[in-house]
Amino acid sequence: MVKGQGEGRSALVTGAAAGIGRAICAALVAEGFRVTGADLSDRVFQAVDSPLFRGVLCDVAREDEVRAAVAAAAPGGTLDLVVCNAGIFTAGERIEDLDDATWERSLAVNLTGTLRVMRAAIPALRRGSNASIVVVGSRNVAAPGPGAAAYSVAKAGITQLARVAALELAPEGVRVNVVHPDAVFDTELWTEEVLSRSAARYGLSVEEYKRKNLMKAEVRSADVAALVCAMAGPAFARTTGAQVPVDGGNDRVI
Repeated sequence: MVKGQGEGRSALVTGAAAGIGRAICAALVAEGFRVTGADLSDRVFQAVDSPLFRGVLCDVAREDEVRAAVAAAAPGGTLDLVVCNAGIFTAGERIEDLDDATWERSLAVNLTGTLRVMRAAIPALRRGSNASIVVVGSRNVAAPGPGAAAYSVAKAGITQLARVAALELAPEGVRVNVVHPDAVFDTELWTEEVLSRSAARYGLSVEEYKRKNLMKAEVRSADVAALVCAMAGPAFARTTGAQVPVDGGNDRVI
């Protein structure tokens, strides 16, 4: 996206306090967007140091908080971009041992939370300029792994939701696209302990593990943010319903 093309435009990013969400907020601010970052952690207030950024508390599992976040991002009733990034990672339980609470929490946050954000934001997006929704999916949609049924199903669900939204909103000029990251290691999920343990399972060093994709390239939060910015800009102005991986190349996906 050409620098400055966010000038005068507004954006709402959920899951904005850390990791991919924070990187997306920073990248959009750098493009001149007025960004409202929503998160259930009060760290969201310090996510980006810029007068173009404001943080709001929001649990996407709560309808009232979602609607308040959308209203904060669109005080004049107009919104240009929504990035549905909020989610939780649930893994480690095979289907026969999968706890109802784990399943229901994953669906409530990852899937129904995304629905709530879309539902609340669509009226304001209709009034936006080159308006779009970008959904942060997962490599697990195309290539799920064992022990992650609750997460994989929820991410597949929001991808299908995005496809339906693309069909419904295209006649009104609102685009809906999906980005599918994989193994973004500069996030809080990937602690040094978790990285070391995961690398050891493959007989790799941590640095080798970070680059075990086809391109042998480490994927960072900033890489995901760059694609989100592109999806919000003119390069994707005639694209809706797309699903684009940011994973360094995965043979199971390809």
